[in-house]
Amino acid sequence: MLYLIASIFCSVAVSVLLKLARSRKIDIAQAVAVNYIVAVVLCMQLLKPDLSAWKAYLPTWWLFAALGVLLPSVFVVMGKAVEQAGIVRADAAQRLSLFLPVLASFTLFGEQLSTGRLIGLALAFTALFCLLWKPDGGKKQGFAANAGWLLGVWAGYGVIDILFKQVAKSGTAFAGNLLVAFCLAGVLMFGWLFSRPAKWSAAGILGGMVLGCLNFANIFTYVRAHQVMGSNPTLVFAGMNIGVIVLGTLVGALAFKEKISAVNAAGIVVAVCAIGCLFYWNILAGWLGM
Repeated sequence: MLYLIASIFCSVAVSVLLKLARSRKIDIAQAVAVNYIVAVVLCMQLLKPDLSAWKAYLPTWWLFAALGVLLPSVFVVMGKAVEQAGIVRADAAQRLSLFLPVLASFTLFGEQLSTGRLIGLALAFTALFCLLWKPDGGKKQGFAANAGWLLGVWAGYGVIDILFKQVAKSGTAFAGNLLVAFCLAGVLMFGWLFSRPAKWSAAGILGGMVLGCLNFANIFTYVRAHQVMGSNPTLVFAGMNIGVIVLGTLVGALAFKEKISAVNAAGIVVAVCAIGCLFYWNILAGWLGM
């Protein structure tokens, strides 16, 4: 349970750092690039991937290539989403992205569609609409702008999760997969930065080091939670998502005074209900006598 709690805090802490980036004069692109250097070092030191088995990664090179592009891209999109739409909706959109792999499990991996999951998916899309809703009136950033960034977060993290599921299905080592993905993402991010005029700052480098530690810690503790609670994977999966939504809401509202409309609040409640239907439907159905 401690690993799960740590992963929840690290995930929300990443969003907080992205939220503070502008006020602390942290260049998000620079921070994301440095983040991958830190992630590679921590991956080598803590997960100790077997580099002698590099040939095992060749058949799945397209997965690493896709992850190498998406990992840095979705970080930048997440930063813009937190900046424009706030921590509450950005975190909730990220958590709801997990419904894309669920949908893929029916269409790509041949899993049977149960009543609970069908209801959960319907609730998920309802929650997504509620979370995207923001009547801005005459403000600069309207609904379309916010919705675009949030949909980017939702789709980006969802596709990344599907790709990781495909990597796992290929039978290659998780540590090696993660290392290669981090390396490719770092190379692409630095290549993009060096291709345009950019002045490196101490704030960007330091922010990237902190981001790298939090990002890797989030992944590491989440994997460890699954290992420790191996007999209850749904508890880890659902607990992570509900925990991030609740903690993200509290941090956004209390620390950053983010306003949550009645529609947004309803979206968060519906999101929690959707996760409950997806992972605890059998228990719920038993209580209801269904």
